[in-house]
Amino acid sequence: MAKNILITGGSGFIGSHVVRRFVTRYPEYQIFNLDALTYAGNQENLADIADAPNYQFLHADIVDGEKITSLFETYGFDAVIHLAAESHVDRSISEPLSFVKTNVIGTVNLLNACRAAWGVSFEGRRFYHISTDEVYGALGADGFFTEQTAYDPNSPYSASKASSDHFVRAYGETYGLPYVITNCSNNYGPNQFPEKLIPLFIQNIIDRKPLPVYGDGKYTRDWLFVEDHAVAIDLVFHKGVDKETYNIGGFNEWQNIDLVQLLCRVMDDKLGRPPGESAQLVTFVTDRPGHDLRYAIDATKITHELGWKPSVTFEQGLDCTINWYLNNPEWLSHIRDGSYRSLY
Repeated sequence: MAKNILITGGSGFIGSHVVRRFVTRYPEYQIFNLDALTYAGNQENLADIADAPNYQFLHADIVDGEKITSLFETYGFDAVIHLAAESHVDRSISEPLSFVKTNVIGTVNLLNACRAAWGVSFEGRRFYHISTDEVYGALGADGFFTEQTAYDPNSPYSASKASSDHFVRAYGETYGLPYVITNCSNNYGPNQFPEKLIPLFIQNIIDRKPLPVYGDGKYTRDWLFVEDHAVAIDLVFHKGVDKETYNIGGFNEWQNIDLVQLLCRVMDDKLGRPPGESAQLVTFVTDRPGHDLRYAIDATKITHELGWKPSVTFEQGLDCTINWYLNNPEWLSHIRDGSYRSLY
């Protein structure tokens, strides 16, 4: 049956990969990309499918509850894949209220719009909420986050995402709203806004600028290639069980300093620079407040129940990512000069 699917934050990094996958794989669906086009939203990310007959862009902010409700009335969305969020930890430390507005109030606005539009008849409906592993807090040297791990957020960002997760579950229990939630590890890949570690360091290596590494560089993260995340989102949307949570991870832990050193070696090779040149750019800087030591996802549930697993190794995904940035200098230049924001 044809579906009208609302994907929020679809012009952002992860969202653009999800929108492209759904538009190209499911021509019977009508895909609506709702994005406020704040600093990280970029219409260039979807230039290749912008004219697809089953794609439509909606310029709106999920913080505007009246606007969101009116869009549901106009377009009759059957399902929501909710990716729109403020997501940068450093920004959350300096601007916590903006994270509360977008991640908490925005999510509740969407939930209220679903209730108003769908009434009490939820057959064929789904609210899919994409969250983060950071809601679980920090791990020591051992262990993994599972779907049963208690929430223990340590930054304004992770606290806002934890709150939005709780609201989604509360609407499921209180109003019967059909939902699924996924909590994923750090994503990387093409089109990522260069404030996050990998694209920032790729850009800085190209420009021979310092590579700022927090603390001693021994913070550990589980890295997931964005295309593999999009596949997982596709599977959960179509085959996930209502009111279930699925953790999505890359089975791929790296200490920050080891990742940066690998990135330097690969970049030196691709740029034809002497081995070790880029590593000299590493600069250790003062640690940020509340920095979690280690994240690691146990993705056994989604693997066993839905058959998902990562398709590439980290080395393969990193090579693909670096090649994309090196082959798309115009995209990077438009980010730097801000001209990408004038596309809408």
